[in-house]
Amino acid sequence: MARGGRTKDREVSERKCIATGEVQPKAGLIRFVVGPGAQIVPDVLEKLPGRGIWVSADPAALDKAVQKGLFSRGAKQKVQVSDDLRDEVETLLFRNLINLLSLARKGGYAVQGYEKVKGLLAMDAAEVLVQASDGSERGKSKLRRPDGDDSFIGLLTASELGLAFGRENVIHCALASGGLTIRVVQEARRLAGVRGNGGDMGSPERFEST
Repeated sequence: MARGGRTKDREVSERKCIATGEVQPKAGLIRFVVGPGAQIVPDVLEKLPGRGIWVSADPAALDKAVQKGLFSRGAKQKVQVSDDLRDEVETLLFRNLINLLSLARKGGYAVQGYEKVKGLLAMDAAEVLVQASDGSERGKSKLRRPDGDDSFIGLLTASELGLAFGRENVIHCALASGGLTIRVVQEARRLAGVRGNGGDMGSPERFEST
């Protein structure tokens, strides 16, 4: 995704995953710090003080880091790690994604509802199409995703997506260029990774001309 003011060739900050040993962009990693009582704490917002310990947003990497005692090695001290750390990380990523979508809505960068989304797409003003994973396939197929990479998110259910808009269920949503759109995409990819989708945010249904 190169629109929305993003510079393609700007320097990308990278970190090394303690589980895989791979160096990769921070956008695909989860930061952890040692908290009170030597407890490992997920820092998905990357704001907590302390030396960061980084793990790929992938269930296998997270499980390996826990089971092999890699957090202690990364922290260079004995630490305590919760048995349900992966679930905790997923919950935090999900909450952050919903919060980002809600902020995008309040900032005028996100709309929901078939007609509003269709209108934004028709004006070529939409950067990302977001559709509920459990929505009607026929209904979803009538909206074409914007051109470009990372222009579709389909990993949230209708009730999950509805949380961002103060509604019980939301099927269709579109994000305009700018604002928090890039951060929404990055967080969606991390959540997809932790949920075991390999970073795949979902595939749009085949477009049906009407």
